Amino acid sequence: MKNHAVAVQVVDAINFIAYSRASKEALKSANLLKSLDINALIIGEEGVGKVTLAKYIINAPVVDGSESIDVILSLVLEHKKVIISNFDKISPTDTLFEALQKNKTRIIATSSKDIFHKISDKFFSLSINLPPLRERKEDIYPLAKKFLEDAKRDFGLEDTVIDIKKNRLDIDRNCYSLKLSIYKLMIEELMTEEDVMQILQDLFLERLGSNNDYRNNLYMYEIPLIKAGFLKFKSQLKIADKFGINRNTLRKKINEYKLQEK
Repeated sequence: MKNHAVAVQVVDAINFIAYSRASKEALKSANLLKSLDINALIIGEEGVGKVTLAKYIINAPVVDGSESIDVILSLVLEHKKVIISNFDKISPTDTLFEALQKNKTRIIATSSKDIFHKISDKFFSLSINLPPLRERKEDIYPLAKKFLEDAKRDFGLEDTVIDIKKNRLDIDRNCYSLKLSIYKLMIEELMTEEDVMQILQDLFLERLGSNNDYRNNLYMYEIPLIKAGFLKFKSQLKIADKFGINRNTLRKKINEYKLQEK
């Protein structure tokens, strides 16, 4: 138990959060790789934390596989350990393999796409699969809290209390979209009505110029208003009453915008 507590502390320190079973299994493999001098491949969708896990395994410079082969080779020949992201984009792989063998450089690579077995077996002794956040639900809230602390520090608002709204946590692109949703919440907390109106003014300024601008842009006011009404009042009857409009008018707008009652 003592060793496990130390491991979690270290992982938190380098931003790899491991609460789900899948993350803990990946962490076990990563800890094994820290003690072995072998090449490994970390596979998973974009934004799942592949490079973060790679950095936990080895302290090394990171190069993107989409860079020219000359850039990648120069780093491989200069260092004994290298992290290569987007390994699937490297070409030609034979040249890289020769350089790795010649310089005895160790690599930890990541890829969002499957690597041909022939290439994978040639380069790597071990692979780690890091599932998407939709399959690691226990990691989502701790990651959100971590991103929130980062955002508060970036904005100089360490003492500000902000409620993480779980219904607003976007994991479509894993950590990328999750972090963005947290920063959006932070910005919303800081924005005034004047800020909102200024943003709309700037947006309208870019869009105005047709002969029907008022009607064409009215949805930007009506849709969020009706959605907020659903969240707050729950029923169309109450919304129509609070909005001071006819229920048929409200229903017409709901159908026009293809909105669904929450």
